[in-house]
Amino acid sequence: MILVTIRVAIHPRGTGKAIKSLPEKVRVDPHTSTEELYDVLAQMSGLSIYRLRITKKRDGTLVPRSKKTTIGEAGVKDMDAPRSHGAQCFIVEYLASVFIPGLFLFQLRPYLYSNYDTIPDPSSVQLLLCALLTIHFVKREYESIFVHRFSNATMPARKIVLNSGYYCVMSSNMAYWTFWPDTTPSNPVLLCAGLVLFAFGELANLNTHLVLRDLRHPGTSERGVPYGFGFGVVTCPNYFFEIIAWIGIWFVSGFSWSIFIFIIIGSVQLAMWAKKKEHRYRKEFGDKYKVKRFVMLPGIY
Repeated sequence: MILVTIRVAIHPRGTGKAIKSLPEKVRVDPHTSTEELYDVLAQMSGLSIYRLRITKKRDGTLVPRSKKTTIGEAGVKDMDAPRSHGAQCFIVEYLASVFIPGLFLFQLRPYLYSNYDTIPDPSSVQLLLCALLTIHFVKREYESIFVHRFSNATMPARKIVLNSGYYCVMSSNMAYWTFWPDTTPSNPVLLCAGLVLFAFGELANLNTHLVLRDLRHPGTSERGVPYGFGFGVVTCPNYFFEIIAWIGIWFVSGFSWSIFIFIIIGSVQLAMWAKKKEHRYRKEFGDKYKVKRFVMLPGIY
């Protein structure tokens, strides 16, 4: 049996410290799967497999963790480097946004709007908006814990701070302006339409995430070809349904500018991710994948 030596170079991500427990060398069969290589390095270093990332030295591209791909096929050569990921963030990212609407509407209300001589109780529409915002982020937390299967379950701590900060700022901005004491309530037609859009968008988004979960084998980064409700029209129906849900919240708010800004900023980011996914699907699945004309918004983008 011919063996190759992988000289492990220690490169902590971002500003993290080097992981001293990682071995300097490991001898492996080139026919070994990349999943086994990850397993070996995890055992030798004492780190969770989700905190390891092997990259090619020559171009820095990721070596996927796969049962079907061998080390030789993946192009792993001498001096390719495993890296350590930062702390897990998928739950932390949305956590503050779960509590911000309730805090702004109740506990912080007397302080946020102290310029009013008499602060009226929250209106029925504001109570409804608080519920919708909370439900949305609770759903995201639920999906992060019980639904999503991540190819990499961690990310650098710096990115956790940025992502969490973004959601804190945007959630606070939306809550502050939509819970303003003299906010004009939405008319009944907009309110009903908004509730329908919100319910449909959230449920369809959840269904898409369940489909994507079932396409990924537990504990691996391997995926199947995406198909099901919405996938025949756009590359990322979960993004499309997410936007529908937020348009529903916007309707209920009576066209609040703060929610509109959140929709625009979020849609731009989702559009970039959707475009990348379309390119990745074409490259990963080849002829098995039905190329999409629209990646996120049917008939538009």
